[in-house]
Amino acid sequence: MHTDRESCVRAVQGKDARFDGWFYTAVRTTGIYCRPSCPVVPPKAENMVFYPSAAACQQSGFRACKRCRPDTSPGSPEWNRRADLVARAMRLIADGTVDREGVPGLAARLGYSARQIERQLLAELGAGPLALARAQRAQTARLLIETTELPMAEVAFAAGFASIRTFNDTVREVYALTPSLLRARAPRTSAQNGALTLRLPFRAPLNPDNLFGHLAATAVPGVEEWRDGAYRRTLRLPYGHGIVALTPKPDHIGCRLALSDLRDLPVAISRCRRMLDLDADPAAVDGQLRTDPVLRPLVDKAPGRRVPRTVDEAEFAVRAVLGQQVSTAAARTHAARLVTAHGDPVEDPEGGLSHLFPTPQALASVDPGTLAMPRTRRTTFTTLVGRLADGSLHLGVESDWAEVRARLLELPGFGPWTVDVIAMRALGDPDAFLPTDLGIRRAAQELGLPSTPAALTAGAAAWRPWRAYAVQYLWATDSHPINFLPV
Repeated sequence: MHTDRESCVRAVQGKDARFDGWFYTAVRTTGIYCRPSCPVVPPKAENMVFYPSAAACQQSGFRACKRCRPDTSPGSPEWNRRADLVARAMRLIADGTVDREGVPGLAARLGYSARQIERQLLAELGAGPLALARAQRAQTARLLIETTELPMAEVAFAAGFASIRTFNDTVREVYALTPSLLRARAPRTSAQNGALTLRLPFRAPLNPDNLFGHLAATAVPGVEEWRDGAYRRTLRLPYGHGIVALTPKPDHIGCRLALSDLRDLPVAISRCRRMLDLDADPAAVDGQLRTDPVLRPLVDKAPGRRVPRTVDEAEFAVRAVLGQQVSTAAARTHAARLVTAHGDPVEDPEGGLSHLFPTPQALASVDPGTLAMPRTRRTTFTTLVGRLADGSLHLGVESDWAEVRARLLELPGFGPWTVDVIAMRALGDPDAFLPTDLGIRRAAQELGLPSTPAALTAGAAAWRPWRAYAVQYLWATDSHPINFLPV
C-alpha cells in the first residue's frame, strides 16, 4: 500500500488506525517515522515519505516517534494472508529464525538461496532479513527495558544482540534515547513476580466470543485453562518454556508472560498474536463477507470475528486426529491422557497448568494398544506422529499450504475435513473451508444455503479469499460453547 501515495496521505490526515501496520510515514523535516494514526498534527503532505516496514524506515535514517510508538503497531495482515516466499519469510523472521539460525538458516527452511530471499524482501519491504530481524530485536529490547528491572547487559543478550555496544547503538538510533533514559521514561508498574505484562494491539473491531470461546471449550487439561477471565496455556519455545495468560480488553489483548528464558520473548509474542489472529484486517474480511446477503446479518450482528489458531502446528495436527468423529469432551479426554503420560512437566504457581504438550518424538513412542480409539484411527495417529518425528512431514509457519495439504491427504485416515481444519487453524490459510463439517452443514441448511458439500463449496466461492472467517460466522449460529466467551 505504501506505493499509493494519495491513499496513504488521506489515511495519515484522517489518523486512520485501520492502516497501522500496513505502512509507515516518515517525515523528512523531523527525521521521525510514525504509524498512520499518530495523534500529533499531521505533517505537510510534501514532507511525507511512505515505507512498507519499520526496518525500511530505520535503514533510511529515521527514528521511531515517541508519541505513537510505531513499533507497537499490529503486524501487516499481508503475511498471514499470503503463502508466497516473502510472506513465509516474514513469518519465520517473526518467529526468531534469523536470530537463532542466521540468514542461511532462513534460506534453508524456505528452500531458496539467501541472495534470492534478500532480493525479494528488499523489493517488497525495503529491507533485507538482517535489517528486519534487527528491527524486531530493537522492539524486544524496548519491551525488556520498560517492563523489567534486568541489568542492561542481560537485556541486550536476551533481545538477541551480540554485544552491548551494538545494543546501545541500536536503541539510540531507533528511539533517540539511551537505554537508561528509555527505562527512566517508562511507568514502573509492568513487572510482577518475574512475569511480563504487555498489551497486544489489534485492528478493531475484534469479537472475542468465538475466539476465546473456542480456545477455552477445547482446552486440554494441564496444558490450557480458562481462569479469572483469561485464557492460559503453556508454551514450548526454542530456548525453554513459558506460561501465558491472555485477557480480552476493549482496545487490546492483555498478555502476561512468564518465561524460563527471556530470549524467547519475541517468539512467544509472535505465536500468541498468531494464535489470536491479531494481525487480521477485519475491514477487508467483513467487507467481503457482507456482499453476500445471507452472511450480511451475521457479520453486522457481531463483526470482527477472528480465526482461533494455534501456537504449535504439530500439536494442533495431533489434536485434530484425536478429535476425529468424537465430541469435544472426548477429544479433550484423549489429549489429556497423552499429556499426563508423555508431556514435560512444568510448575504453575498461579493456576492449574502442569505440562507442555508432548513432542512428536515423545508421541512416536506411544504403544498403539494404549490408545482408546478404533484401530483405524490408531493407524492415523501413529502414522502422523511418526512422520512428524522423523521430519518427513513438517508443519510450521513457513509451510507451503498447497504442498502440506497434498502431503496430509496421502496419510491414512486424512480426509478433507481433517486437512482443511489443519490448514485453517494450524497453517493459517484464511481461505480454508469445511463444507463437510456437521456444524457448517446445519448452519447452511438453517440459512437457506446449499447443504451438500459440493453445492456449498460452489456457493462459497463469493466469500474467497476469506472462507475461513465465513466458517466462524456460520459456526456462531449454533449454541455450542465454542461460540461464547466463558464467564
